[in-house]
Amino acid sequence: MFSKNLEEENFMKLEVKNAEGNEMLQNEGNNETLQKEKQSSVTKEHENLTKTLTPTKSNHPFSWWVKWVSSIILIVAMIFTANNIYPYNLFLHFVGIGGWLIVAIVWNDRALIVINAVALAIFANGMIAYILKTYYP
Repeated sequence: MFSKNLEEENFMKLEVKNAEGNEMLQNEGNNETLQKEKQSSVTKEHENLTKTLTPTKSNHPFSWWVKWVSSIILIVAMIFTANNIYPYNLFLHFVGIGGWLIVAIVWNDRALIVINAVALAIFANGMIAYILKTYYP
């Protein structure tokens, strides 16, 4: 008899969704609403965290280190540029931008790939011009 009442009670519960889209269990007998917890969280393709958020150190340790080391190198290169320490500023910018290009490729971020590839080409042009003027006058 006890098992029959339990089966009837489970039968009377209906699955509904509330305004936020969360799945709820509603008991028709007394209209109590109980929130149903999701057993597994399946990430859909459009919810891929690496494409919407900056990867953390625990998710991508290589790109995390390259990103921060490249950022520090770029800050030093900007200080060199502000103090007119030429051509070292070009070489430091080249290394820092090259690091960010690697990070952009790992992250598959097209905007970062484009901006860093163009910047790398500009700094390479400046370095080649400096070498040609200095060593081949």
